[in-house]
Amino acid sequence: MLIKRKITVAVTGANGYIGRQVVKYLLERNCEVICIDVSFSDLPYGAKIVNANILDCNEKMYEELGEPEVVIHLAWRKGFIHTAPEHMLDVSKHFSFIRNMLISGLKNLTVMGTMHEVGYFEGCINENTPCNPLSQYGIAKHALQTSLSEMINREYNDVSFKWLRGFYIQGNDEFSSSIFSKILMAESNGQALFPFNSGKNKYDFISVEEIAKQIAESALQTKIDGIINCCSGNPISLADKVEKFIKDRNLNIRLDFGKFPDRAYDSPLIYGNNEKISKILSNCRRTEL
Repeated sequence: MLIKRKITVAVTGANGYIGRQVVKYLLERNCEVICIDVSFSDLPYGAKIVNANILDCNEKMYEELGEPEVVIHLAWRKGFIHTAPEHMLDVSKHFSFIRNMLISGLKNLTVMGTMHEVGYFEGCINENTPCNPLSQYGIAKHALQTSLSEMINREYNDVSFKWLRGFYIQGNDEFSSSIFSKILMAESNGQALFPFNSGKNKYDFISVEEIAKQIAESALQTKIDGIINCCSGNPISLADKVEKFIKDRNLNIRLDFGKFPDRAYDSPLIYGNNEKISKILSNCRRTEL
């Protein structure tokens, strides 16, 4: 379904693994898309390119972008390296960027979070699940979410603020740093066996195309806000998912189970409650914006 009136959407981290798919989907939804990043490659035709580092505080950026109606904040350094110090070092810079957007008049904000904010938890995550993050990545994302929520509730309660929690993303694996990309690299290097953990843990997997759709549709609407899980709601064991990936790709490599221990902060079963995102997707199919 196309949007009749063009809505201007600014996307930070637009050249990233998820960002490129979000931009593609927004263009298909007839949005005017402003792509913000420090480098660009293979972005879809039709988007406006802005080469800028959002971590460099620029109080006038909202005006310089043409005062977009929607901002989707995906930019984040070292997202696949959970122990990197950059996560906490950058938190205040992300806060400053978003605060400047709000001060300048932004009313519709979406920020990308992660299920790693929750930390060790067994079962279904919802928006009220207590958080005890156990990695620098999760700690930093949780700190940003709590600080933004406090500020917006206190000073900007007319802003539609969506905090989206991503789960385990698959697709375009040549361009990610996931287990799937590592398997492809090992296959290309001629490895017969891929060292693996137990593979027993069950996770909520979602394709990069589907999460891009969920991010975009969450951002475009203003009826449902707060913490929203971008997920399938369906837990699958890591072993089953990877074995299927190998089979579907017709790869020769095989998994060598038990070579690595499961990470201490990974839960045996963790998945997202998808009620809110299901409502958003259902509404977008019924309603022309």
